[in-house]
Amino acid sequence: MLRAYRVGGVVARRKIVLDTEETRELERRIRATTVAVRDRQRAEIVVLSAAGMSQHQIASRVGVSRVTVNHWCQRFLANRLAGLEDAAGRGRKPSLPPEAVRMVLDKAVTPPATLGRWSCRTMALQAGVSKATVQRLWTANDIKPHLSRTFKLSKDKQFETKFWDVIGLYLNPPEKALILCCDEKSQCQALERTQPGLPLGIGHIKTKTHDYIRHGTLTLFAALNYLDGKLITRIAKRHRHQEWLAFLKTIDRDAPAALDIHLIADNYATHKHAEVKRWLAKHPRFHMHFTPTSSSWLNLVERFFRDLTDFITEKSFASVGELSDAIIGFLAERDKNAKRYVWRAKGEDILRKIEAARAAMAANQAAA
Repeated sequence: MLRAYRVGGVVARRKIVLDTEETRELERRIRATTVAVRDRQRAEIVVLSAAGMSQHQIASRVGVSRVTVNHWCQRFLANRLAGLEDAAGRGRKPSLPPEAVRMVLDKAVTPPATLGRWSCRTMALQAGVSKATVQRLWTANDIKPHLSRTFKLSKDKQFETKFWDVIGLYLNPPEKALILCCDEKSQCQALERTQPGLPLGIGHIKTKTHDYIRHGTLTLFAALNYLDGKLITRIAKRHRHQEWLAFLKTIDRDAPAALDIHLIADNYATHKHAEVKRWLAKHPRFHMHFTPTSSSWLNLVERFFRDLTDFITEKSFASVGELSDAIIGFLAERDKNAKRYVWRAKGEDILRKIEAARAAMAANQAAA
């Protein structure tokens, strides 16, 4: 595109010449799907002009007038990429009162004592704006009062030592050894729904009654093999140290005799009972690795327990025996196509997040 100017009474035109950075940025705007249509059109006008097309050809191709083409070419020649931006003060003026906007944003994190949290409707009534406005403001500022997540920071004084001990087994497994993530899932309830529900079908969802009859509980002891995803399990009525010791004997019997056994477990009292310690001392191939307190997320068997919980809660059991048979069937089917859970997170990244969470908690407590 040529810009007209006079030299000795003769009309001449300046040609748009793009450097490498300008070409890259303009082509990015043309290709991007998140760029406003007007910004894409302006970038296309400049690129086509630099390629030597006439104003008429550019206007026809982009779908604008020749006056628009000439305007943006001149703006680009005068201010380069900055010339393609809208001038300050252009566009529709905001119609929301600043006080209402501040209320919607500032009070979102401090609901009144009579509310558990703000909703779009309750905040809209309080601020005197529409609920759609509240939603737009919260979305634009990444505020989500309807969401929450649980957390617990460990206060274990040996947290980092235990943390690296467990992570080290995942990231660098020892040779000629089994790595078993162990725990017990207690209080597996045999709940019988009071009426049979309807199965899932086209046009309607699966149903189940809200009430149930309790038929007792059982405990599942599980050792998840980190290397192949298979399980060693034992079902018991209780979860005392006697049952844990019997489970250790099951592991000792089922595991190949030539392999060392590294057990990852939490700090439950039964795992550290005196009788258990005496038995472990007589079986030196067992090596215990305890997770830090309040850090069960380090034990990958918890991931398996989530799948088991989903299975149990979908069923109805008329007795503890039925529950036991169902769990045994679930375990057998899972072991046919066992898939391991692979630890991929870097320990340094996890510790950095934990330190950031501790700093945030300390700042909040200081401000309170």
